[in-house]
Amino acid sequence: MFRLVIAAIALLLATLAPGQQKSADSHPALPSEDTVNTFMQATFGFDSSLSWKILSIKPSEAEGLAEVDVVVTGSQGPQEQKFYVTPDGKHAVIGDIMPFGSHPYSEYQKTLDKGVNGPARGPANAPVTVVEFSDLQCPHCKDAQPTVDQLMTNKQNVRLVFQSFPLPMHEWAAKAANYADCVGRASNDAFWKFIDSVYKTQSDMTASNADEKLTGLADAAGVKGADMAACAAKPETTTRIERSQELGKKLGVNSTPTFFVNGRKLPALPYEVLEKMVDFAAKQGQ
Repeated sequence: MFRLVIAAIALLLATLAPGQQKSADSHPALPSEDTVNTFMQATFGFDSSLSWKILSIKPSEAEGLAEVDVVVTGSQGPQEQKFYVTPDGKHAVIGDIMPFGSHPYSEYQKTLDKGVNGPARGPANAPVTVVEFSDLQCPHCKDAQPTVDQLMTNKQNVRLVFQSFPLPMHEWAAKAANYADCVGRASNDAFWKFIDSVYKTQSDMTASNADEKLTGLADAAGVKGADMAACAAKPETTTRIERSQELGKKLGVNSTPTFFVNGRKLPALPYEVLEKMVDFAAKQGQ
């Protein structure tokens, strides 16, 4: 039902109620929280099982548009949704803002090259770099992991970089990201074992037992769990994760997993499609 509602919004240009506020600088007018809530009520109010929370209202990277991020919670759990509001405040557009031009993905790749700080595997000089923004509590990320592993097994011309992007609706994802960052800095080999084990034990992890289980999984991956727990609690580790999140947001990431293949933003894909995208990117780079 939730996906059908989102699809319906995408087909309609939804009229927003008046109530926009001018920002203090040259940015476009932004809709107020009251206006967004009124819009959400008019759109989702027919279903009492749906609720929402506004995450942010900010200028879009596309000049003149306002970007609104919300989390809508229904029978499928919380899902983050983004829409854009036109300068006159009268229309909303659902979808991704895509780069355009003769080399549309080069700027994204430059941003990634400067900003990535996560563990990597594959040759440093590979013609194709895949950057994955992932949330260790996300079931879709768990489902995508076998595809990623298959790609890295079959392709010798790919470098994979893992960037943590814990979502705000997941109760232990941020803590898991901190542990993963510490494990990765202690041992690159241990990192990949660690995230695989976290995915496998997702259903047993809770906010109350996360420290105990993550410490044990770090031990099993080959690093000292107690040291990882101490590292995960440090403010500088949280800062590193926040930088990874900021990088993702700068590139329009609002769900996980999100992949960038030589700067081209992609959702989780079947292996056959992902392989074609990688092969194409490799040829384009020659």
